[in-house]
Amino acid sequence: MASSDQYVTPLSDVPGATAQYITHHLTNLTYGWIEGEGLRFAHDGREAAQMGFFAIHVDSMAWSVGLGALFLYIFWRVAKRATADQPGGLQNAIEMIVDFIDDTVRSIFTYKNDMVAPMALTIFVWVFLMNLMDLVAVDWVPMIAYALGIHHMKIVPTTDVNITMGMALFVFILILYFSIRQKGVGGFLGELLFHPFPKIFAPVNFILEGITLIAKPISLGLRLFGNLYAGEMIFVLICLLYTWTFFALGGVLHFAWAVFHVLIITLQAFIFAVLTVVYMAQAYDTGEEH
Repeated sequence: MASSDQYVTPLSDVPGATAQYITHHLTNLTYGWIEGEGLRFAHDGREAAQMGFFAIHVDSMAWSVGLGALFLYIFWRVAKRATADQPGGLQNAIEMIVDFIDDTVRSIFTYKNDMVAPMALTIFVWVFLMNLMDLVAVDWVPMIAYALGIHHMKIVPTTDVNITMGMALFVFILILYFSIRQKGVGGFLGELLFHPFPKIFAPVNFILEGITLIAKPISLGLRLFGNLYAGEMIFVLICLLYTWTFFALGGVLHFAWAVFHVLIITLQAFIFAVLTVVYMAQAYDTGEEH
């Protein structure tokens, strides 16, 4: 999996080290087909691009699935040991999260669907855990992976547009399914063709409503990706200050950005969950105005 290139740290004085360092941290561990060589891991971004659409970002998939499993395990373990007598700190924290998400869903989604609240809870906690990996020092895991023969290792799944758009696409499929189930095919098409202008403007309505519909998954996926990718980039750039001259400055900026980033990762997880609930409520809305 590893190439022969040296792993370059911010303190390196190798010519071009800065560009190589940034490029290395923004490259996924990619597995796919190389013409003439078959299936293998890409050694660099150029080979990853050659693999095309059907290549797999192994690191993003592994970390997202692993964090999802961690979420399920923690909640299952707390639920199994839950007690009303002397609840522990973890149980109290999880109960607060569950109550908060449940109250939020009830205030937005006024219809009957027992799946929506658990889905919102899953999205919030799962996205938060994936975002939380951005607070791990940017060099620790990649350097350990490199020592084990793995040349690239991105540990923040939400900085991979494939992950965020994959989640958004799943939400979009649910929106389409429940829209058609609640309104019927005719009602769903009627919303696209006959709103907001009179029926004679059906083509214009279809374009406007179609754009609005498609914008939902795009806004969900790209908002999360853009914010987390920018946050990771700032961490990487701050790490470039860790030279003997600017070591103290790098430390101060790193701490300040990490504190601020805690708010960002929580807010982005909440926004993704809330927008999902809002879009689900719109799918159930059968009124003339939507």
